[in-house]
Amino acid sequence: MTAGRATAAAWRTWSCTVRLVVTDPARLPHCRDVLAVWLDEVDRACSRFREDSELVALDAAEGRPVRVGPVLAEALGAALRAAELTDGDVDPTVGSAMAALGYDRDFSLVERDGRPLKLVVRPVPGWRRIAFDPRERLVTVPTGVRLDLGATAKAWAADRAAATLAEIADCGVLVSIGGDTAVAGPAPDGGWRVRVQDRTDEPDAHAPHTVVAIRDGGLATSSTTARRWSRGGRAVHHLLDPRTGHPAAGPWRTVSVAAGSCLDANIASTAAMIRGASAPAWLERNHLPGRLVDADGAVTTVGGWPDEPLPVAPVAGPGTGAGRGAA
Repeated sequence: MTAGRATAAAWRTWSCTVRLVVTDPARLPHCRDVLAVWLDEVDRACSRFREDSELVALDAAEGRPVRVGPVLAEALGAALRAAELTDGDVDPTVGSAMAALGYDRDFSLVERDGRPLKLVVRPVPGWRRIAFDPRERLVTVPTGVRLDLGATAKAWAADRAAATLAEIADCGVLVSIGGDTAVAGPAPDGGWRVRVQDRTDEPDAHAPHTVVAIRDGGLATSSTTARRWSRGGRAVHHLLDPRTGHPAAGPWRTVSVAAGSCLDANIASTAAMIRGASAPAWLERNHLPGRLVDADGAVTTVGGWPDEPLPVAPVAGPGTGAGRGAA
């Protein structure tokens, strides 16, 4: 395998920044093409915003079992695993609650300041109501339940992409999709340096941040400032507490976690946002390095997360870590 000078490409999709970094510059154009095709395949399978997606057809099946394609089956399996690992803190049945808040279309089209909402505390239907046979790829979604795989799909897609590209390009690869970062293959000297921002609603050049290095696995940041809008002057965001159907109201504005995969990092960072004040102890018990930033900017680190930023420029650049569109 090759581990040389890293070179990068970046573009926008899914209302977030995609960043691809490879250690063999000659392989960048081909890797970019392969990644773009993969992201389109995931979107056609998993988007809740396009009428021709498999997910939308599944929601419309009115309780009938549906045999889904391999991409949606794997993505749904990842979402249900996240729900099981977090005791329901990360739950894919939040689709209707998300739509009720106004997030019912691609985020670039969401009205940023709409009419007032009458919010009722109502738990989401719950992931255990989804019948899924992964072997036969048969899924049954009860009538009235809408799925949203947004909490895990980007991280899962990044993991799959990084592993595939590292194999076909025979070099080191970093893939960041809206701040969910996966790496595979040989890392550059000193590791992959990733910028992690404290806020995601400020210009990259001015936002407080740190820089960390990873050699394998992945890193993810969940944030209440990334996908945020208001209804009747009330600020809402996309990280919903499944127990209430409302945006999580914990003390953290961002949580960043490193793990053995980008998916596991994302599951942990999202669950930490939902768990609130108990999150640091939970991350410690699970031996996960984490960085939690509260509403006033105070930083708490756990699990061996480095206390000081590395004195180098990040090869992953703005948009990675807690970049715009983070989970």
